[in-house]
Amino acid sequence: MFGLSELAVVLVVVIVVLAVKKGPDLARSAGKSARILKAEKRAAEPPAEPPAEPPAEGGAPRVVRGEVVPPHPDHPRP
Repeated sequence: MFGLSELAVVLVVVIVVLAVKKGPDLARSAGKSARILKAEKRAAEPPAEPPAEPPAEGGAPRVVRGEVVPPHPDHPRP
């Protein structure tokens, strides 16, 4: 009957023959899947905000809201 080495050679030959037949189709479908995933990821991301433009000369200053933090007791105001 077949030994382990003969079985391994037959298995390698079968894998090579199948890879030659199905290889291009598998690569093509993997590329399509990658493109679809990229497009879906881009669609799921929030749109990028345009960069803020500096105010025009003589224009109103930009108001930035913040929070008031009380001074630390160990560091009094100068």
